[in-house]
Amino acid sequence: MNAPAANSRFSADWLAQREALDARSRSQRLTGLAAEWLAARPAPFGLVDLGSGTGSNPRFLAPRLPGPQRWRLVDHDAALLARARRSRLHDAAGRRVAMEIRCRSLAPFDATLLEGASLITASALFDLVSRPWCEALIDAAARRGQALLVALSVDGDWAFLDAQGQRCDDDADAEVRTLFQAHQHRDKGLGAALGGEAPALLAELMVAAGYRVASAATPWHLAAGGETACTLGLTLVEGWAAAALEQAPSQRAWLTSWRQRRCAELAAGECGISVGHRDLFAWPGRDGVGGRA
Repeated sequence: MNAPAANSRFSADWLAQREALDARSRSQRLTGLAAEWLAARPAPFGLVDLGSGTGSNPRFLAPRLPGPQRWRLVDHDAALLARARRSRLHDAAGRRVAMEIRCRSLAPFDATLLEGASLITASALFDLVSRPWCEALIDAAARRGQALLVALSVDGDWAFLDAQGQRCDDDADAEVRTLFQAHQHRDKGLGAALGGEAPALLAELMVAAGYRVASAATPWHLAAGGETACTLGLTLVEGWAAAALEQAPSQRAWLTSWRQRRCAELAAGECGISVGHRDLFAWPGRDGVGGRA
């Protein structure tokens, strides 16, 4: 996750700020594959969303998936889950969706959270977790024959864009990015975090566990001069600078200068931002999905 600050706790304001961009960026194709896979199974469908926050992932998915649906939302933050509880979800046929809230930490991994589910979902989560945590999750899901739909896992790359949408990075950007990527691997409460290695490692572990895996690039694009670049983009730069400073406290002077320069350019509409993500859909290898691999 591209954090608004250097720690791993996310505010409701930040989650609300990114929700529309997330929805525009994520893969409709992989969501469609998940819908096809569910439609071939007996209803009703149990779904578990890990690291739910305010419930943006179920809000996106519920109306695009068949029903009846029973969701279990899991997060450690009671205040965020209280907002999720107020969501009024309906499935693709317009039927009301049942929702269960579980306020608890994801550490250590608890396989009982997956009970009764056909599909496990998560959004912007896996850069925060460790390899052993992923291995435990994928092993538990594979033993139950459950599919996984993982959205918006950062791939470690971000860049500034010029008015034509082309990368316009400089050496200072590269240095900040390197510091930020190192910071991403700090323990966020779930072991040494995967950071931008998450998408590739997830795919590797899923294939090793017998899954078929489909993947799609789902980058954020914040165009120069656009409202999102002037709001969420500024939050991103502040977060990157804060993380870099935690990683290299002796570099405060030039990091402050970098932050001020890039924020001024964003505010003036002189540059935009791209942030790399990938979505993954994994389903048990014996099962076809619409005849496609």
